Amino acid sequence: MGNRVTFERAGHGPVEIEISQGVIAGWTGRNADAVNHHIAELAEIGVPAPSTVPLYYRVSDLMFTTAARIQCLDDTSSGEAEPTLIDDGTRLYLGLGSDHTDRKLEAYSVAHSKQICPKPMAPVLWDFDDVAGHLDEIRIRSFIHEAGEWVPYQDGTLASIRPLSELLAGSPASQGAGRLQPGTAMMCGTFAVLSGGVRPANAFRMEMTDNRLGRRIEHDYHMVSLPVIA
Repeated sequence: MGNRVTFERAGHGPVEIEISQGVIAGWTGRNADAVNHHIAELAEIGVPAPSTVPLYYRVSDLMFTTAARIQCLDDTSSGEAEPTLIDDGTRLYLGLGSDHTDRKLEAYSVAHSKQICPKPMAPVLWDFDDVAGHLDEIRIRSFIHEAGEWVPYQDGTLASIRPLSELLAGSPASQGAGRLQPGTAMMCGTFAVLSGGVRPANAFRMEMTDNRLGRRIEHDYHMVSLPVIA
């Protein structure tokens, strides 16, 4: 059995999806310069460069959650807002997730750092067919809570990420014909930080806006630090 998560299917009501495998697509920028910039900003905190781009990391299906509170070891982690594809076997959805990552562990291994933290998800999904024709227009923004206020952290449109159809086709969970294997949740990459560099934050807010259809998905969550006991 996988991880059963209940979402609101926009315009249709609740849908319960059993997530049975998780994939994190990394280094997915459409522009090579942007990818190199992201590699460089992570190198500043000791993260090794990828062996190839894009890469598909695997994470436990239990990591995906719509909870407003997560728990992570220490206070060295932060979020990354990402478009997320979910296939329940009946249809493909577009959602909004955060590839919450332990920045200290990332310097040792990107794969390990992605596995150790929960992957918060906004509780609303859009039918992929409804947005497939204008994906590049969809905008994602994120904010972190610093010094008592929400500070803009990321801002970009899906035009700066490789086409989702391309990422889907290259995924180890691809089923062909523009679909993922049933029960798959796949995060599809993120944007460079606006200023200040990649850094930990205990509170994260993200939003995905579709101006063509006049709608928005929003979610914020708080991270509780657990002590590291030696």
